[in-house]
Order: sequence, then structure tokens, then C-alpha cells
Amino acid sequence: MSKQFEFDVIVIGSGAAGLSAALHLPPALQVAVLAKTPGEQHSSYWAQGGISAVLEPEDSIDQHTADTIAAGAGLCDESVVRLCAGAGRQCIDWLASLGMPFTLDRQEISDSGFHLTREGGHSRRRVVHAADATGKALQETLQAHVLERGNIEVFNQHIAIDLIHRQQKCVGLYALNRQDQHVDVLKARKIILATGGASKVYLYTSNPDGSTGDGIAMAWRAGCRVANMEFNQFHPTCLYHPEAKSFLITEAVRGEGGKLLLPNGDRFMPGFDERAELAPRDIVARAIDHEMKRLGIDCVYLDISHKSSAFIKSHFPTIYRRCLEFDIDITRQPIPVVPAAHYTCGGIMVDIDGRTDLENLYAVGEVACSGLHGANRMASNSLLECLVFARAAADKIAAEIDTDDILPPLARWDESQVTDSDEDIVVAHNWDELRRFMWDYVGIVRTNKRLERALHRTDLLKSEINEYYGNYKVSPDLLELRNLVVVAELIIRSALARKESRGLHFTLDYPETSDKYQSATILEPDRFKQSPAKLASI
Repeated sequence: MSKQFEFDVIVIGSGAAGLSAALHLPPALQVAVLAKTPGEQHSSYWAQGGISAVLEPEDSIDQHTADTIAAGAGLCDESVVRLCAGAGRQCIDWLASLGMPFTLDRQEISDSGFHLTREGGHSRRRVVHAADATGKALQETLQAHVLERGNIEVFNQHIAIDLIHRQQKCVGLYALNRQDQHVDVLKARKIILATGGASKVYLYTSNPDGSTGDGIAMAWRAGCRVANMEFNQFHPTCLYHPEAKSFLITEAVRGEGGKLLLPNGDRFMPGFDERAELAPRDIVARAIDHEMKRLGIDCVYLDISHKSSAFIKSHFPTIYRRCLEFDIDITRQPIPVVPAAHYTCGGIMVDIDGRTDLENLYAVGEVACSGLHGANRMASNSLLECLVFARAAADKIAAEIDTDDILPPLARWDESQVTDSDEDIVVAHNWDELRRFMWDYVGIVRTNKRLERALHRTDLLKSEINEYYGNYKVSPDLLELRNLVVVAELIIRSALARKESRGLHFTLDYPETSDKYQSATILEPDRFKQSPAKLASI
């Protein structure tokens, strides 16, 4: 049976951003965390590389800022970048205080005591990590502390459907309880969206199944602006094997000397960029895509086997074990790799405290567009952003929340006019169609013609999905498909509005970068029917 709940703060999402925000909120507040999937199904959990932070005397906030802005291709907000870079040490210290099992420097080279690695776009070693499973260690550390907090209640297996707002104020949400299949009503004085990105909109992705753009779509439907949705990061190196679902080969492999090779053993990255394998991800992904299309090959190869077996097993134990499951011994042979959709650089527009256009609604982590990443995210800045903005949002809420504020009564979910569906195959077919044409037409390399074809298909799918949504009881697959088609349209319209190539957006129709477009692509819900996009500065 449908239930009603009331909290001071509801955090939608239980990855690194959501759990961090919950832990930073004052213990006096009653907090709910909606967990759509188990902890290991979060993108945070599968983050291998680490967290970028300035910890060594030869490094600096200025250098971290400059590296991030260079990777972001001129669209980063420098004040936000400097804010995040400056907060890196504080974030690492906080996690260390929670017992995060970071890899330490056994050779006593670093002043910080942490082993630091280097990834694409970084000019220094500044990536703090837990072997090659940083996300797993982070997620498990945060989960353990959330469970100890008496003021935090975790709602497992709950999928947010839509936000409820009154007079431009967010007051609650509807959420499907996957265990009993009823829709619950949750009221709150403040709501934090921490639902992650939308890379599941593509056929091939490094992300888990839950990365369906739920928060972006809900905020858009509620009237929030979104920005930079055309900048979808494709990680250059995912394991290519028919049974290896979405397994990422961390950029740290290249940071430690891994080379990208063609099937004949030749390196190719030096011909594309002087930084070779350590060029930013957009450059490496396009280079791999170019070589695969030029030669008609299924993959390229990443080789770290010139390093000692002991080095490889100690630095990359997770990758070593996983590849062995597919009879690939990375100490002796190269790893077959392909690019895959990895990170959503755009999202819901927020300020430096994580506030959105809707009063009482915050967004943190990959769901948000904070100005940190610009047109391309630099490696290991994503977990840093999660931690920095989770704290900022929690601090702002703590300073402003009025726990005596009376919340309005909210209507229960009405299922009186819908029936159970006996045509789930329609949802499955639309899921597959959407992800395939997004991969084919809105991928690493784009053209106006491909984008227009994709937009036409989203229009057709939207009408089918809306009809289905209006007549049948909601299901997890239907809710995710409904959100994915919204996100797909936002990506396509943003891409059509940017008539240049910059960062992660590369189009054959406008292959050069133009000063005219050195600003964010902002989509405004109220203007959406009249104009596909409005270009302005965040």
C-alpha cells in the first residue's frame, strides 16, 4: 500500500555525492536517502582511478586549476575550478578521518604519505587512490558511516518518479517502491538530487544500468534549466570482450606508462597529440575512433606488459584479476579496448552551493552542471566535485533550513485510471532503439544530418512513451525509459545549438572551434517550444 513520509531533507541517490551530503548534514536533521539500486550498482563504486588533490609542494592550486581549464576547452568557470582545487586536501583529510583505505606511499617519496598517480590532462602526480578500486573503497566507507547515523533513514529499492513543487518551491516527490510496487509520497523541506549521470542513453557505456539521467529529467520537468548536455565523455579504454559488461580500464594504466597500439603493434597516439597517451580523454577517444574506422577494426590495444609483473599486480590488482577471467594476462599481453560512454559533463544548472532554479532543490555530483568540467572533464575531478559540492550543499541547507516550517499536504499517487501492462516488449524495444540511434548518430563524431535524424526519432519515441506512461502502471524500466528520452532530446538539441567543435562535442559540419561559442549551452524549459537552445554564460 502507498505510504506517506516527511523528512527535513531527502537525498535522492546513494552514490558518493548523495552519501557525502547526508553525512555532512547536521545530526539534528531527519534525513532520508533514496537508494535506487544496491551500492555496487553506482558509478561511484566502479570509479577506479581516484580523487585529484594538491598535496605535494611541487604542485599548486594554480597548476591544478590551469590543467582543469585546459582540459575543459575554455568553458570551465575558473572560480568554481579554483574552489574545487583548493578544497582537495580538506576532502582527502575528511575521508582519511572516516577510515578510507587509501594506498600509501611505501617508498616515502611523497610529503603527504599517500601514493599519488597521474592521469590524462594532469601535469603532476596528484591522484589519491585506493589501489585501482577507489570508488569501491569510497562507497563502502561512506555506507558504513551512514548506517551508524541515527538520523539517516535509507529507503532501499526506491526510484524517484517526479518532484512535487508548489509556487516554484520543491516540497516533495513521488517514488516507486520496487519491493511492493506501490508509489510512496515523500515530503521534505529540502531535497538534494544526487542521481548521477545519463550515459545509459548510449548503447555502449562504462556505467552501471542505473545511469539513466533520472535527476536531470525530473528537474527539467519541474522547470529547472540544464546546461552543456552536448558534452558526453567517452572513456577511451573499456575492456573489449563479449562477456565483459562495461568494465573500465582506468586511465592510471596510461599514467603509469601504458601504450595504445594498433593490431600490428604500432603506437598511434603520438601522431594525434604531443601528449600521446596522456592527452585529455576527448582527444584519445577520437583518435581510437578514427583508427578503428580507418582500419575497420573492432578494437585497439592497451599494453602495460613492459612493466614488471609485481608492479602490475600491486598497482592494478582489480584489472589484473578481471582480465584473467577472460584469459587475458595483462603482465604478458595487451588489453583489447574500445571507447564507451562514461560521463555526463552537463546537467542541472547549479550555483556554488548546489542550488538549482527551484527553491529548496539542490543538485550535486554528475547530475549537476557546476562549471567545473566545461567541455571535457579531466580525470579524477569527478569524485572531487562530488565531495566538494556535497559539503557545500549540506552547509547551505544547515544554515537556512527552518525545521518548524509546515509542509503542505500532498496528494497520493492516483492509479485509478491505469492498468497492468501485458506489453513490456514495447518498453524493451524502445529502450534498445533509443540507445542504438544515440550511439550511431550522437556519438563521438557527429553531423547535423545525424543529429536531425536522432531528434526525429526522439519525437516519435516520446509520444509512444507518454501514451504508455499515461495508461499503464509504472515500472522501473518504463520510468527509466521516460527519463532517458528526455535526456536524449536535451543532448541532441544542445548539440544542434553548438555550431563548432569543442572538447567532447565534435561535428564534421563545424570542425573548428569558434570564439562565438565560448559560453555554456543553456536550455530553458519555458522557452523550449519556441527555441531549441539559448546560448549564454552560466
